[in-house]
Amino acid sequence: MTVVLIVVVAALVVALVAVLVRQRTGAVRPPARELRPSTHRILFPFVASALSSPALDAALRLARAEDATLVPVFLAGVPLNLPLESPLPRQAGVCIPLQEAIEQRAAAFGVPVDSRLERGRTYRHALRQTIANEHFDRIVVAAAVNGAHGFGPDDVAWLLEHAPGEILVLRPGAEDQLMPAAPRPRRGRSLNGRRAVRDRDPVHS
Repeated sequence: MTVVLIVVVAALVVALVAVLVRQRTGAVRPPARELRPSTHRILFPFVASALSSPALDAALRLARAEDATLVPVFLAGVPLNLPLESPLPRQAGVCIPLQEAIEQRAAAFGVPVDSRLERGRTYRHALRQTIANEHFDRIVVAAAVNGAHGFGPDDVAWLLEHAPGEILVLRPGAEDQLMPAAPRPRRGRSLNGRRAVRDRDPVHS
């Protein structure tokens, strides 16, 4: 009986140690799902100092339903007196917080994001460049409301005539805007290329 009791106690100890090891290593919790880019891409152009929260949510719901990657594209207007590739510090202060807000919202939806920036002399010019340079299946845009930043009737008509694929236009309420947080002093992200990427230099003034 003593030998049997020792064997039983030893087995219980081994089982307890195994449970503790699994808990410490996190094996009892399923790993978080990695968001991997999809071949299906939904283009989400936006402009200026605010973007439409309902339009963003609509794009994210569509991306989640179709297992697609959301491609938010900040359209940066460059004055004619500056080279097209000039640093844009003021617009960087707007673009970066908005892109971060989009990425946070997309993470809540479980949607992968591939953020972009496109320059142009006008928003329509930047939109034309976007259509020419990006691969996408659908476009979701927010129409301007009461003078708020967005795409006006002429831009929407131009988009419907010239852009390929399916186009979804939403007209949100004037109060339905996702505003960026106040810019914080930071190093590392600039608008010196087509993409808003991290580098070692601060945004130029």
